[in-house]
Amino acid sequence: VATCYYSHRLIPPSAAAEISCRRVRFFGWVRIERSVSRRTQQVGELLREEVDDIIRREVKDPRIGFFSVTRVDVPPDLRRARVFVSVLGTDEEREGTLAALRSAAGFIRHHLKPRLRMRQIPDLDFRDDRSMEHAEQIGQVLREIKLATPAVAPPDSRPTDPEEPE
Repeated sequence: VATCYYSHRLIPPSAAAEISCRRVRFFGWVRIERSVSRRTQQVGELLREEVDDIIRREVKDPRIGFFSVTRVDVPPDLRRARVFVSVLGTDEEREGTLAALRSAAGFIRHHLKPRLRMRQIPDLDFRDDRSMEHAEQIGQVLREIKLATPAVAPPDSRPTDPEEPE
């Protein structure tokens, strides 16, 4: 049994093999992920740049702190857009910024219309992106492991002959 990544419908394994998608095993289930087309990548990148610019220049909400729009995922139908935002600060600042962005989604969408040459502007869904924090935690653990292990001298590169004097 497989589930489609976009429609979440159950797909029999025989049909899943025939679909031109990439299959990924996930805890015993098979999740179908469609490969992202060049068009959706372009729209996602353009949305990321424009949404970031609109938030910085047009949105005047004091709850918005120091943020970065990391990526925008757009499905093939281009009706929705998941906007991943990384916020620097405490958990309260993060929640406040995301709440402000979610409440300003309609305003941002309204300002996207003249900037984009698209028939329909996607609905914006702002999500928290903690990938930078996760990368920092991994780096910290690796630094701790490096400090905890004793430095081992590299072995001598030349072979030693017991009869050769040193």
